[in-house]
Amino acid sequence: MRILFITSTRIGDAVLSTGVIDHLMRAHPDARFTIAVGRVAEGVFSRMPQLDRLIPIEKKRFGLHWLGLWASVAFTRWDLVVDLRGSAIAWLLLAKRRAVMRGGRRAGHRLLHIAATLGLSPAPRPVAWFGPAEAARAEALLPAGGPVLALGPTANWVRKVWPADRFLTLARLLTGPGGALEGARIAVLGGPGTQEREMAAVVLSGLPGAIDLVGALDLPEAAAVLARCALFVGNDSGLMHLSAATGTPTVGLFGPTPAAEYAPVGACALAVLAKGPPGAAPMGALPATRVAEQAAALLARADREQAA
Repeated sequence: MRILFITSTRIGDAVLSTGVIDHLMRAHPDARFTIAVGRVAEGVFSRMPQLDRLIPIEKKRFGLHWLGLWASVAFTRWDLVVDLRGSAIAWLLLAKRRAVMRGGRRAGHRLLHIAATLGLSPAPRPVAWFGPAEAARAEALLPAGGPVLALGPTANWVRKVWPADRFLTLARLLTGPGGALEGARIAVLGGPGTQEREMAAVVLSGLPGAIDLVGALDLPEAAAVLARCALFVGNDSGLMHLSAATGTPTVGLFGPTPAAEYAPVGACALAVLAKGPPGAAPMGALPATRVAEQAAALLARADREQAA
């Protein structure tokens, strides 16, 4: 069975689509997948089982990237084409079945929109794939020896970034005496590039003992590292979604973006919203004490569920 799956250019949306792929793999263990995805997000899928081919999509003028994708897949007869980009390409291919997601903004979580494309309810949770090499590197970076608090102080939009001093206060509240992760090591994660490094700089300078992983990991390595952490707290970002997909307790911080559409989804995940209009609140309106309280409650819940 051959399945073509066209997904997002963004990491977060790509991670949210992994649950549907995992469902298809379980339903069709003999299927081989071709994944078409934005280049920045291709690492989300590079270690997935049953992967036959990964096609990175790079946006071009006049929509020529769609022509390039069509030329890459047009001479295969597909058993199923899933298009989460809402393009016309699915209708221009030989396919037994097509599932095309309607474009445009609408109410409800993005995960529900993705699942509805294939008529799935409840929506399958996202998953994170990595291999033995990534697991070994994560173990080397975060060797056993106590819990690790992962912080994600970066984002693709400066207005989504929680003030650096709040991250520093949060770290003290959680890892200091009496904290929910008293004595925990701290790892700071972020993507590649100057902008991400600048966003994380104040947090790193305020936590001189932290493990600096900003720009140091590809996406499968980041998934393996996050899977070893006791807790992730970070801005609304691809890393936040990747953390939730690993099953690590994850707290996503939201202000000017709608948590109703993009809250982290996982076995143990929640969104903490800044005070103000939903999807339009400033990140500065979110106090560190409130995030620490929510994080402690999430960890307590994870402990109860693990003990049950």
